[in-house]
Amino acid sequence: MKKLINDPRAVVGEMLEGLVSLHPGLALLEGEAVVMRSDLPADPAARQVAVLSGGGSGHEPAHAGYVGPGMLHAAVAGDVFTSPSTDSVLAAIRAVAGPAGALLVVKNYTGDRLNFGLAAELARAEGIPTEIVIVSDDVSLRDTVEPSRRRGIAGTVLVHKVAGAASASGASLAQVAREAAAAASALGTMGVGLGACTVPAAGRPGFSLGEDEIELGLGIHGEQGVRRVPLQPANALVDTLLSSIVDDQRLVAGDRVVLLVNGLGGTPAQELAIIARRALAFLRERSLTVERAWSGEFLTALEMPGCSLSLLKVDDERLHRLDAATSAPAWPGSGRLAPARRIAPARTVPHASSATESRPADMEHVHQALLAIADAFDAAEARLTELDSAAGDGDLGISLVRGAAAIRALPPSSWTSPARALMALSEALRRAIGGSSGPFYATALLRASRRLAEHPQPDARAWAEAFQAGVEAVAELGGAGPGDRTMIDALRPAADIFSRELQAGGSPAEAWAEALLAAERGTEATARMKPRLGRASYLGERALGLPDAGAEAVVVWLRVLSRFIR
Repeated sequence: MKKLINDPRAVVGEMLEGLVSLHPGLALLEGEAVVMRSDLPADPAARQVAVLSGGGSGHEPAHAGYVGPGMLHAAVAGDVFTSPSTDSVLAAIRAVAGPAGALLVVKNYTGDRLNFGLAAELARAEGIPTEIVIVSDDVSLRDTVEPSRRRGIAGTVLVHKVAGAASASGASLAQVAREAAAAASALGTMGVGLGACTVPAAGRPGFSLGEDEIELGLGIHGEQGVRRVPLQPANALVDTLLSSIVDDQRLVAGDRVVLLVNGLGGTPAQELAIIARRALAFLRERSLTVERAWSGEFLTALEMPGCSLSLLKVDDERLHRLDAATSAPAWPGSGRLAPARRIAPARTVPHASSATESRPADMEHVHQALLAIADAFDAAEARLTELDSAAGDGDLGISLVRGAAAIRALPPSSWTSPARALMALSEALRRAIGGSSGPFYATALLRASRRLAEHPQPDARAWAEAFQAGVEAVAELGGAGPGDRTMIDALRPAADIFSRELQAGGSPAEAWAEALLAAERGTEATARMKPRLGRASYLGERALGLPDAGAEAVVVWLRVLSRFIR
């Protein structure tokens, strides 16, 4: 891997520091991977509706490049191709929103929807009016998934612009959300990739292509496309992409549109200009009125060669929003240097403190089990990264390594009871792990903790109830069931068989051994399952052959626990 970086785990933080150093209108939120406007009124009551977006890094100049007057008030950055955590999103909302409220513009990926959605719910509970607009503009998936499950890709930038201009005009939260949602529904995008990109944590390309092969209908996380086709001339590719968008959006002669020609990170401006040339000609041949057109890198996939085309249907009002002034650096900026990097203090909500309690003797056993799980996550990083890269974005390994560090950092107050230990672990993993894994594990542990709290001295059957409750929480949150090729295919049989064997009179160790065997079999079976949920679902049958990474991760910690269950 050849990249101009220092440490794969420091990429995001150092990138944001550099960006903020170059642009005096931007500031970093202290302790968070959040870029915000530096000119916000000190009095929250004087602030307009705050427009926020974000997601995994690796899409630069998105999302932080669109922070500025007339566009976003803040952008939240996760690790490369990994959703930011709920707490980071919530910190951003607290930092920039006032009584006028906040709008979150979210691309339609599971991790983003979970983390931004939970943050919105928490913000509302704190009294901050918060709305969400989901962007699902990828028309390449129209024959693969229903419209509500399409990905959000480069056209999202145009929604940022519409929403930001509406906010700058003084519109209410309801009006800003209405205009953003209307723009998202009038938007279509499709991309083509000529090669793969390399995620720093993975260290190798996400897939390989032959010399004469390209991927049509790919997303923005370095994944494969909807189908692999022979290399074609630029004109033919443009016609394919735009025909799909025009048909999907039901555009007809006389409709007014704007065009976004977006490079994916490794495409020269020369080639983008060739693409734009044919795109404009194609649209005019269809008697569509092109009101505005932009070409460049707007939302990338690291250094992936390729491009995407977006069409947004417009009227006078929407065109006025797109024409409104903005000084967001990626739309484009002045190039002035900032005298120094700015750090804005984070605003936090205080939590009630509890008295320190002593650690019961049996909690040392729980502590040692969790430390052993942390070691196992470290050892499994390469394998989990490999599996996740084959069908997803390759972040699971490094995410669980961060979870391992969070386990080791749990304070002594975490070990006063089983219920408190699981609650502390839930909070720690929620903060440490981005993407989908963080919310899933945090929710499961939270639900399990509540169930254990009903038993002052929990026995094996109480733990089995807590295990079942945690699995139910994961299923409810993600909507998955057995056979969907997710972590549920390992969790569900393990929880069911553990409870069943205990009820039949088996010892905890014997019951757990049977549960582990069931989880291993369930994980093996995922290699033969066509995925229905998450990013793997976009690959369809191309995901077959390897077990699901999330299910494999479940087996990792189940095996560790088999050494500690008596």
